[in-house]
Amino acid sequence: MNPARRTTTAAAAAVVLATAGGLLTAVTAPASAATTCTSPVFKRQFFANTNTTFSGTPKKTDCDSVIDQNWGTGAPATGLPSNYFGVRWTVTRDFGSGGPFTFTASGLDGIRVYLDPGTTGARKIDLWKNTSTTVSKTVNVTIPSGKHTLRIDYVNWTGSAKVKFGYVPRTSATYDKVKPLAPTGATWTYRTGTTGNTAVLGWAANKEMDLAGYRVYRAPAGTSTWTRVGTTTSRTFSDTPPSTGQSYVYQIRAYDKAGNESVGTAAQGPVPTPDFTAPAAPVLTVTSTPNANNLSWTAPTDVVAFSVFSKKSSETTWTEHPETTETSWSDTSALYGVSYDYKVLAYDAAWNHTYSTVVSGVPTITPPQNVTATTPSYGAVISWSEPAENDTETYTVLRSPAPADGTRTWTTVNCRDRATSTDAAGNTVRKCTDYDGDQGATYAYLVRRKDIYGRWSVPSREILVTRPGDEIAPPAVTNLTAQALEYGVKLDWDPSPVEDLAEYWIYEQSHPSKYPDSIGKVDATRSETLLRMPADGEEKHYVVVAVDRYGNVAEFIGDPEGDGTYWSDPVSLVFVNELDVRPTTAAPEATACDLGSFVDQSGNVQVDPYCYGTSFTEADGYHVHRWDRATNTWVRVTQAPATTPYWTDTAAPAGSTVYYYASFTKEDGTEAFTDVTTAVTLPSGS
Repeated sequence: MNPARRTTTAAAAAVVLATAGGLLTAVTAPASAATTCTSPVFKRQFFANTNTTFSGTPKKTDCDSVIDQNWGTGAPATGLPSNYFGVRWTVTRDFGSGGPFTFTASGLDGIRVYLDPGTTGARKIDLWKNTSTTVSKTVNVTIPSGKHTLRIDYVNWTGSAKVKFGYVPRTSATYDKVKPLAPTGATWTYRTGTTGNTAVLGWAANKEMDLAGYRVYRAPAGTSTWTRVGTTTSRTFSDTPPSTGQSYVYQIRAYDKAGNESVGTAAQGPVPTPDFTAPAAPVLTVTSTPNANNLSWTAPTDVVAFSVFSKKSSETTWTEHPETTETSWSDTSALYGVSYDYKVLAYDAAWNHTYSTVVSGVPTITPPQNVTATTPSYGAVISWSEPAENDTETYTVLRSPAPADGTRTWTTVNCRDRATSTDAAGNTVRKCTDYDGDQGATYAYLVRRKDIYGRWSVPSREILVTRPGDEIAPPAVTNLTAQALEYGVKLDWDPSPVEDLAEYWIYEQSHPSKYPDSIGKVDATRSETLLRMPADGEEKHYVVVAVDRYGNVAEFIGDPEGDGTYWSDPVSLVFVNELDVRPTTAAPEATACDLGSFVDQSGNVQVDPYCYGTSFTEADGYHVHRWDRATNTWVRVTQAPATTPYWTDTAAPAGSTVYYYASFTKEDGTEAFTDVTTAVTLPSGS
């Protein structure tokens, strides 16, 4: 609040505000007979009436920096009544680029706000009423660029008197899309120094109330490639550009709190710089032939000449070759198969200079090209194409472990399954299959070739190959069970969880310490199997191990440490006592032929006497006897003697172990008997 004050003509002062870069600072100006208030300070006039136009001569005129007064029920100034008076504030200021603003007014009693009074639509707030309560209103206004006048009229009829008004820019990027005006009054000069020249810039303050600061940009003279080099809220800036020998120009841009940036000032400069900057390093490459190392390199900007340096890779002393302005050079003195190092020195007219990186070359025949690899489960297949000369006599493939530190220990690969083919372009393509190395490990491979003149090439480009899989056997299967049946043993287990499962291997052991006998394999999609065998009451031990597609599997090692560890990895073992369905009455002693049997595809048992070296033949006729478990007796199942090589038992019990013997009748009426054979039948429908 800035209430009216009593003044004398001898000593009077008015408070004024000046803007500097959008920031308000208070200054004091001397009073004069005619009151003058420096923008953005308001000129305030008091009237002893409430006419809309505030007629008559003001009773008092002064300056007011802020409209925020509360006079209560008293008079606002000496010589004014406490009721029925009016106050008018006016200010004309430069709003710069203008933009969106918020006007806020409140008071007891009436208040009106004008933007550019006298123009159409000038009145922005109208609260002109006699009221006993405070009235207020907020409006959003877009102010055009340039100078504009604000006028605030206030009237108090009776009672308490208070008034408040403020205007602020809307600084949200959502609303403010107006760029600030470009800074004016830009100046420049530069100072010289031992490390380069420093540009010194200055400019006048912008008029925008929402100014956030200034951004300084630099560009090489003659270009429009502007680069921001600084941000400041002051109106001076110093910059030391790179000492490249170029000249630079500068541009200042204003930006507001919404992030809008003005166009730039006219280019300030140029500011010259000494040339203390070395050129960029040339990029050097070497291409080797059997008779030379051919060098080529890029030519950075500002370079006027080059020097080439060489040495044997095994030596430390460099040899400098004659200066050149070319970007290529051939070392025809390099010895075949010997490695040489090269570097190129590039320098500009001020003798600023830079070396390339060191590269190496070996005079050589063309090494194998387009080296690639595939990784089937059994190893790594290395492929490459022959160079156009097609003069290869032989080749060698090298492999090394590839640790992260980059060390290499090369060994020659035993290339099995070598292959040669021709690709679509007519190039000869060779392949080498490496079956060795660990699954899951990463190896580096190189390929060298020897031509028909006995010259070995340098190695090909190194490639890294990660062998698929791992070296870890799948874990032991879980919940392995064995069920004794009349026709064998059924094994059941939980499926192995490993993703690369290939199959299961089944072993039989007479004891956990005894070497296992492999009795079958089961596909990875199954987790059970039937071991079809006679149910003769034996105790059996079975082991089921999972195998992945990389061949990892638990192996029997025979307890070398004597601690009861018979397998290289944990395994699942199950014990089972077979059912015993053997005959309880012995068959007659075998005095004739041998007897065999098998179950055909229809599930019938084929009984097969074979009588080589005896006095009987199948044609002599024989009877077949089968053990009947229901009566615990041997029952003859043939009605008439069979004379065929096979006899089919279509009535054999299903899902059981069936026992047979055959008998022959001699001429004297006595019988001769074969040995006993067994047949294992499956349940019906199996």
